[in-house]
Amino acid sequence: MLLMTQEDGEMDSLVRKRIRALRVAQGWSLEELAARARVSQSTLSRIENGRRRLALDQLVTLARALDTSLDQLVETDTDDVITSPAIDAAHGLMRWPIKAEPGMTVVRQRMTNPPPDNPSRMRAHPGREWLVVLSGTAVLLLGNRRLRIETNQAAEFPTMLPHAIGAESGPCEILGIFDRDARRGHQREDKNDERSGPGA
Repeated sequence: MLLMTQEDGEMDSLVRKRIRALRVAQGWSLEELAARARVSQSTLSRIENGRRRLALDQLVTLARALDTSLDQLVETDTDDVITSPAIDAAHGLMRWPIKAEPGMTVVRQRMTNPPPDNPSRMRAHPGREWLVVLSGTAVLLLGNRRLRIETNQAAEFPTMLPHAIGAESGPCEILGIFDRDARRGHQREDKNDERSGPGA
C-alpha cells in the first residue's frame, strides 16, 4: 500500500491546479488540450479533478502540449514569497530588492474585489512576478496557499504557480512588476478574457 504524505498531497494538488490554469490561460477547452496531448478528454478531466493518479509519462506529454517543461510543471519553490522593505531612515527610503532584468514591465493597479474563489479562474504561465502593496491589504492566492500582503510589503513568485490577486477588504493599490514572459502571459490571458465575454 502506497502512503502519501501531506507534502506529496499538496504537490499533487498543485500540479493539477497548474495544468488546469495553464490550459485556461491558453484559452483551450478540455477537448483541445486532450487532442494536443493525445489523451482522452475523460482522462484529462479526471487528472485535473484529482480522480486519476498522476503518471510521469502523462505529465511529460502534458507539459509538452502546454508548451512548458516537466521541471516547471512540478516546481514547488514557494518559500519566502513575502518580504518587508529595508528601511533607510537616514535618507527616508524604503527598498525592495528584486532580481531586475531587461524587459521588465511595471504596472500600477487599484483593486477593490477579492481574488476569485473558483480555482479555474487562477492563472499560470511562464515567467516571474513581483508586487508591492502601496496601500490597503492584498490577498495573493498562490498554488495551495492564501497570503495576506499588507501596505509596504512585497511578494515575488514564479507565475507557473496558479495565482490570483485581489483586495482583502476595501480597495488596495499595488505596483506589479513583470518579467518579459509574465507580461506576455498576462496579455494572452487578457485577450482570452475579452473573447470569453463578461461572466465567463
